[in-house]
Amino acid sequence: MNDENWKVAAGRDLMSLGTRPRMFVSGSGSHVTDSDGAEYLDFLGGIAVNSLGHAHPVFVEAVSEQAATLSHVSNYFTSPPQLDLAARLKRLAGAGDAGRVFLANSGGEANETALKLARLHGNPRGKGTILSLEGAFHGRTLGALSITPKAAYQDPFQPLIPGTRSIPATEEALEAAFAPGDVAAIVIEPIQGEAGVRELPAGFLARARELTREHDALLILDEVQTGSGRTGEWFAFQLPGMLPDGELPDAVTFAKAVGAGFPLGGLITFGAASDLFAPGMHNSTFGGNPLASHVADRVLAHVEEACLLENVSARGAQLRERVEALPGVAGTRGAGLLIGIALERPVAAAIVADALERGLIVNAPGPDTIRIAPAFTIGDAEIDQFIETFGASLAAVHEESAA
Repeated sequence: MNDENWKVAAGRDLMSLGTRPRMFVSGSGSHVTDSDGAEYLDFLGGIAVNSLGHAHPVFVEAVSEQAATLSHVSNYFTSPPQLDLAARLKRLAGAGDAGRVFLANSGGEANETALKLARLHGNPRGKGTILSLEGAFHGRTLGALSITPKAAYQDPFQPLIPGTRSIPATEEALEAAFAPGDVAAIVIEPIQGEAGVRELPAGFLARARELTREHDALLILDEVQTGSGRTGEWFAFQLPGMLPDGELPDAVTFAKAVGAGFPLGGLITFGAASDLFAPGMHNSTFGGNPLASHVADRVLAHVEEACLLENVSARGAQLRERVEALPGVAGTRGAGLLIGIALERPVAAAIVADALERGLIVNAPGPDTIRIAPAFTIGDAEIDQFIETFGASLAAVHEESAA
């Protein structure tokens, strides 16, 4: 089936998933190949998912060995991969013995679990408000959508769940929101990916931690996009300056990079928040199945063993320095290999389209921002190819827009 036939089939058979300009059929490392045999450099990584790139031997071996033994049991039982992954996640997050892990299938499901955690905390205390930040993206399920304040996403599905409210990311707005005493929890992305890789103001997360303690509310961090090593730390809250030494959130959600392409997400709880869910209150048929758990555990183990967090930090700094030297770039934002490229003009969509024609995959979360989230394994060759191709797209689009 050629590309045009694939597009017709996708339009007929798939629900509301948007236009697909290419049909990809294979991948290796940081490259993918379409159905016509054209090759592309993938610097979006499935939107920050493919942490080891495509068809990495560790990923392939993990899928194969677990599929040959046990892929699924019902949630009436457990399995060694599930326990191994939970123990590893607790250690990497610093949750300690009191921490707990709930394994799900996606970031949206992880955030739904976090909202239920907020209700469990707030209801006995008479606290019904769950805060989020303007510009946030927490998912498309109804609960997660309720804390994703974008009219285009929310309006068709009103009414959403009650008691949710979004505020600007300023300390003044934060303090005003907590003043009435009705806040059960605040859900925060340490770096807002879908808003254009927007960093929080200095000191904001630390002040949120102080206010949640003062007002007996939960601090829940959405690390679906920033977690599992994407920023050069296992979780973005561990980056210098995010939280004071020794401080932890009450809960963290994760997904995307943790499975390197295999669907898995979840929630990690810290301290007293680990006691909120009682047995039977929440579950998932497929969440934490042996196959997904083993793959994620082996992916995280490889990131540790191969010291890939160091590569994420080093390559992120290298990329930002070289990108900022390109004409048409106003600056960069983010951490590690989650990078927002600020453009001098609102031509991001045109650059994405031009880059794709040249064999480069990036995306535009805003009119003047390009987002990149490549594999943790990239090196000089991939960076050189990216700079050459992205630079050519920048030049072509700027020349056309100036004409």
